[in-house]
Amino acid sequence: MTLAQPPPIHIYPPLLNSANPWATTLQDLKALYECPSTGAVTTRTTLLEEGFAHDPNFHQYTFFNASTHAAPSGTVSTPLAAAPGESASLNNLGYSPITLDTYLEFIREIAGEPAAADENMDNNNNKNKKLFIVSVTGNPDEVAECYTRIAVLARDTRIPLAIEINLSCPNIPGKPPPAYDAEALAPYLDLAGWWSGGVTTQVPWGIKTPPYTHAGQFAMLGAALVRAAGKMSYCPISFVTATNTLGSCLVLSDAAEPRLAGSGVGGMAGAPLHPLALGNVRALREMLDAAPQTRHVAVIGVGGVEDADGYRRMRRVGAAAVGVGTALGRKGVKVFGEIEEGLARRKWEV
Repeated sequence: MTLAQPPPIHIYPPLLNSANPWATTLQDLKALYECPSTGAVTTRTTLLEEGFAHDPNFHQYTFFNASTHAAPSGTVSTPLAAAPGESASLNNLGYSPITLDTYLEFIREIAGEPAAADENMDNNNNKNKKLFIVSVTGNPDEVAECYTRIAVLARDTRIPLAIEINLSCPNIPGKPPPAYDAEALAPYLDLAGWWSGGVTTQVPWGIKTPPYTHAGQFAMLGAALVRAAGKMSYCPISFVTATNTLGSCLVLSDAAEPRLAGSGVGGMAGAPLHPLALGNVRALREMLDAAPQTRHVAVIGVGGVEDADGYRRMRRVGAAAVGVGTALGRKGVKVFGEIEEGLARRKWEV
């Protein structure tokens, strides 16, 4: 059986936010959508039926100085402002407290779509609309249902949508990231799961991977993607987002106590992650190009990008688009304009 190549994602300018705490609310997503320097918007990772049970006394984040490892004092259960030099972040957060269906309503409202499909709607009316990447997670059956609901919205409203399956969060107790393990990863790559509910609209989808640290992990992923293609011509995914935060990291406060609640261990991002993220993007691009079944898969590079130089580095190692996380938390949406200005006014080439 020959499978048509999965639909590509179109992100221009090739700059967007990653799924992170600063893409949680309707106001967050509106600001990102209205920013002229972003080519797509990613939602915070959401669950199907129930929002993640966020506990501000435990689920926290902090910025810290990557050179001195100094962290600020005070509470981290409420939004923080980073001080100069605090280019790194640490968090033990989970997923969004907002459900998938609510995010789909957010997207409909932001894009200015009617609540129901218009039979006379021009199929080309989405040409000037920005791509929304809906980040989801759950077990394979739940993720398949997420796909169906997102495909319904894409069919009924003509909003350009893509789906990112987050298989890499390091902060969920008892649930190690599936993208580290071939057996756990395989059910998410099973194409048969995406055609439930009679929905025929094909929405591009991809996976978000954790930071890989040795060659065997890249080989595992490559083999899983080729295996997912089976006897068909193409692996069914359209993109890989690399990388998520690096788990099992710890920042101490001045009192030598963990900066975050509980054990203090969480996922690290920002400047210290950048070299590892660059290595992951390069290794993934080379791995994907090595097999005809996966050459079409794009890589969205995420990890420590905060300026035009970081953007250029990601593009040079093979990122089709570049995501920003910690720097968005530090600087707000203006960070995207700063990156664009550093690239000399919309000259987005490498």
